Amino acid sequence: MFNNFLLLLTAAIWGFAFVAQRVGMEHVGPFLFNGVRFALGGISLLPVFFITGGKSSALDRSSLTAGALAGILLFGGASLQQIGIQYTTAGKAGFITGLYVVLVPLLGSFLGTQSGKYRWIGAFSTAIGLYLLSVNTEFSVNTGDFLVFLSAFFFACHVLYLAKVSPLQNPILLSILQYLIVSLCSILYAFHAERIQFHSLLSAWLPILYGGIFSVGIAYSLQVIAQKKAHPTHAAILLSMEGLFAAMGGALLLGERLTVRETFGAFLMLSGMVISQWREGNKKKT
Repeated sequence: MFNNFLLLLTAAIWGFAFVAQRVGMEHVGPFLFNGVRFALGGISLLPVFFITGGKSSALDRSSLTAGALAGILLFGGASLQQIGIQYTTAGKAGFITGLYVVLVPLLGSFLGTQSGKYRWIGAFSTAIGLYLLSVNTEFSVNTGDFLVFLSAFFFACHVLYLAKVSPLQNPILLSILQYLIVSLCSILYAFHAERIQFHSLLSAWLPILYGGIFSVGIAYSLQVIAQKKAHPTHAAILLSMEGLFAAMGGALLLGERLTVRETFGAFLMLSGMVISQWREGNKKKT
């Protein structure tokens, strides 16, 4: 139950982070935004690592490898998402990102991870909802939606990889390493492809701060901690609720609105999540 709460809290923080990401794009490029916010996230966890008894000796080849691979997957997902969110709404980006709730069991089945039939029912209900949300009546998808769609593949692989390595690693150290890898890759690419101006960073300080301290430093760490005991598909279903929180944030703070078709798609997503959780709870009681 406590792990479920941590995953739901993570989804809430991530959902409202889509608003911060949209606002931040008004001032800086996507790679610079990610580079700074992930650096903030990693640095903010260093005191936590040492306060909780972490030692520099824990930094060995195994932890470096795990952190590097997790960071590369996270870099791919975060970059595509951040670029795509420039061309779509915060709410739609949040829901489309939740596509990894379907991809996790699909990819996991190829890797030998078992997923119960009710999780699959919930996952496919979510997929139908995502279709209604992102594909219009002319069967076309805008550039932003497509890029966010691609990011979901990286996030799905990231969820599965964390499920494999989290039980074997210090979760705080793993978080720090993957964030610093994302930051390094993002900043290097930003210097190559974006115009970097200090006053633009100052203008975007609030969304960067939220994106770094809360969305990265706190939320991703809660994910790593919770996934030490959570089933990867179960975790993905709860985390995909970030779409609901993103829609709430977009409506409250940016004035975004979903159409009737998109709202029905969102309802199907939520229904799939509830079905998955309700069935799992009943099975545990018998």
